[in-house]
Amino acid sequence: MHAIVSRLGHVLVAICIFTFSFTAPVASQTADRPLYLNDDGLPTLAPLLDRVTPAVVNISVESEQTAELNPLFNDPFFRRFFDMQPFPQQPQPQPRRQMSAGSGVIFDAEEGYVLTNHHVVENGDRIVVTLKDRRQFDATLIGSDPGTDIALLKINATDLTALDLGDSDRLQVGDYVLAIGNPFGLGQTVTSGIVSALGRSGLNIEGYEDFIQTDASINPGNSGGALVTLDGRLVGINTAIIAPSGGNVGIGFSVPANMANAVVDQLIEFGEVQRGQLGIRIQDFTPDLAEALGIEAGAGAVITQVEPDSAAEAAGFQPGDLIVSVDGRSIAGSADLRSQIGLKRLGRDIEIGIIRDGKTLTLTATLRKGAQLGAKAGKQGLGRLSGAELRDLQPGDPLYGDVAGVVIAQVDADSRAARSGLEAGDIIVAANRVPVTSVAELRQQLASIDGALALTIQRGSSRIFLIVR
Repeated sequence: MHAIVSRLGHVLVAICIFTFSFTAPVASQTADRPLYLNDDGLPTLAPLLDRVTPAVVNISVESEQTAELNPLFNDPFFRRFFDMQPFPQQPQPQPRRQMSAGSGVIFDAEEGYVLTNHHVVENGDRIVVTLKDRRQFDATLIGSDPGTDIALLKINATDLTALDLGDSDRLQVGDYVLAIGNPFGLGQTVTSGIVSALGRSGLNIEGYEDFIQTDASINPGNSGGALVTLDGRLVGINTAIIAPSGGNVGIGFSVPANMANAVVDQLIEFGEVQRGQLGIRIQDFTPDLAEALGIEAGAGAVITQVEPDSAAEAAGFQPGDLIVSVDGRSIAGSADLRSQIGLKRLGRDIEIGIIRDGKTLTLTATLRKGAQLGAKAGKQGLGRLSGAELRDLQPGDPLYGDVAGVVIAQVDADSRAARSGLEAGDIIVAANRVPVTSVAELRQQLASIDGALALTIQRGSSRIFLIVR
């Protein structure tokens, strides 16, 4: 059975029952993490939850969807057969109201700001926030960012409780965390677990991925809920799960609080995220590339192409440069770099640490509008290969010098390219038997093909023929 990455919001509301339970006051506490004991001397987290759960809210979203009519009702023969009057004109689908439920976190008590997921409030006509004390408020959408799946709401309310923001960059695998949200529309629920992994990407859920993975039980309806540490600090916004059966299997994902905070600043200022672009194409730094470039193995992203008239070209970047840091923060790979650049606003100066010819350099670039970092085929006008990340063959590639063509650097799972049989590492050497030696040539060739597309692929030592449907 294939694993399914599922978002958590948009759970149809059947019934919401709010239940609360409180235990005795704090009896003792350790220096490194809270350890609460009740009157019977048993460990409990109830005092911590008593403090933080008022900051987690339930969100209900009303939206209008068009109900499609059965095509048979448009068939005059069908209507006459069932003695139905003919339509004087084409019948129009009737709109219907739909309600879904998610979660949110009070981010700023003074201003009434509430954090949630973009997909929770997307297309909502009315958004209602319900507090733990059962007060309800109509919320205003301040702004939303599909790229990180973060949205910011505002409610006019007093006596709110906000969660303190934690530093998600300091999280370590094994740290204890609590997930608080509104699973299945049941009402506020708390589960516990640990940080299972950090920096998860490649899930193809959002445009900018740097997820915290946790085994704290998360289910549909938890979207927008809080991931908190045992000192009660917000470190993540729950957003997705791996759900083979539609429910929790212990693999949940949260947007890091630091990423959410960077997005919120722009949502408050502009109502949207105004991203700057560096204008490069990149790939992960591998041991093979380290040997080819004469650089000691490590982590980072290698520049394979610098876009003309881009921020990168103006700053002096060159193909073959190894990017190792952005504003002093180490880069783990190409996905990490893409996320870091994607959080910087348009016009900002950033300092990028690189290794070139064995020397460590720092270049300053001013982000501008331009080519997407690591653009996918669909964004390059290569729609037939959507889901594939393409780049020119470069020195250091296994078959460089032996063949000429276009490298498929990455293929998104369940994309059109993946379904056609394309794999990461394939080299496209011809399209409909016309040789191509660069992404530009491939784009030009595809633009001239109206019918079937047949790709000649070099895969390792084999040459294969694929029909892209």
